[in-house]
Amino acid sequence: MNEKILRYYSKKDIQKEMVSIAKNREVAVKFGDKGYGKRPDVLQFEGDVLELARQGATSFHISEERWSDPFVLGRDDKKSLNDFKIGWDLLLDVDSNFLDYSKICAKLIIDALEFYDITGMGIKFSGRSGFHIIVPFELFPKYVNKKEMRFLFPEGTKVVALYLKNMIKDELRKEIMKISNIDEIMKITGKKFNEIVTNNVLNPFCVVDIDPVLIAHRHLFRCSYSLNEKSGLVSIPIDKKNVLKFDISKAKMDKVNTEIRFLNKNLADGEATNLMVQAFDWYEKNLDKNEVRKIKRVYEKPTMALKPDLFAPCISRILEGVKTDGRKRALFVLITYLKKVGYEFDDIDKMIMEWNGKNYEPLKEGYIKSQISWHRRQKEDIMPPNCNNEAYYRDLNVNCNHVLCRNIKNPVQYKKRNFQ
Repeated sequence: MNEKILRYYSKKDIQKEMVSIAKNREVAVKFGDKGYGKRPDVLQFEGDVLELARQGATSFHISEERWSDPFVLGRDDKKSLNDFKIGWDLLLDVDSNFLDYSKICAKLIIDALEFYDITGMGIKFSGRSGFHIIVPFELFPKYVNKKEMRFLFPEGTKVVALYLKNMIKDELRKEIMKISNIDEIMKITGKKFNEIVTNNVLNPFCVVDIDPVLIAHRHLFRCSYSLNEKSGLVSIPIDKKNVLKFDISKAKMDKVNTEIRFLNKNLADGEATNLMVQAFDWYEKNLDKNEVRKIKRVYEKPTMALKPDLFAPCISRILEGVKTDGRKRALFVLITYLKKVGYEFDDIDKMIMEWNGKNYEPLKEGYIKSQISWHRRQKEDIMPPNCNNEAYYRDLNVNCNHVLCRNIKNPVQYKKRNFQ
């Protein structure tokens, strides 16, 4: 029995935090070189942590998925599992052999989540050289594309992780190159030039990754405040504002305190709706790349801005103002549409501000400015959601029954098809 580890897990505040986050989750306990204990297991009481440590437990691992009774996972009958499934948390595992690269990537992911107005995320040091960022299930929409969100694991994690990787890729490359040149990156990673450079450009995800591919049903991650056996450090929650300043010495067992929670208690239901809807929309478009190319061929950006009286009917309805929930989704539609039909960002800004005044409750001006600023920085134009995307047009109550809309895939095609 390692007395230092036992003293650490004997701390009441550590036990309390670990049991709190393990609620409704499958738990797997590692006993050093002896491997893992039985699965499924749970942490039900604070005393369980100490008792397991006395038995030689060195680390604790928990599931992203949440269950009303995790022990059902040990049954032979798997058909009834959905009856016990509460949901799942989005867990983004930022991994690199170099902590500074992980810090940069984690900060950019946090910025991306805040871009979507998500405040209820949590972040913790992984215990070695990476970070875990969590978006709790309570922030998700109930449905995406007619599918119940609680059943979309691991697909949902994979979709959002890929979307966020695409979103931060250019900025991540730029920030990494600020602190290391290619030769230094090769030395740090142990990789060859052609393994990290494609078409004379650094692939930042060869250096630090958010790899969702290996995530599967019953996937586990290190519990907050659990020890990492290899490093001897603790997986501690940190303030998202201070990720770039994170001091690894604070993760030593004798330095740990529990002032910061990994999983926040005060959560705004549905806060991550826009992220989820746009991530799935992006994924479906990129999955069907032939269709995307077809739409782009049919529609060429005009040299002059399209007159408002020629806008697609759904866009005209949105511009009349949003009367119920959905303002942020409507904003995304308008920015992408107006950019595609020839408007410059100064004009888009004016039109959006005028539209915002017609909404049942205006969006904060700072939020609108940040969205327009982000779209302004993108190298490629983003297509508006396709017409059949019910999370946008139907939910906003602007879906078209117009006879001229029946044969088009995307609102930007409306004028091209109907006035040529």
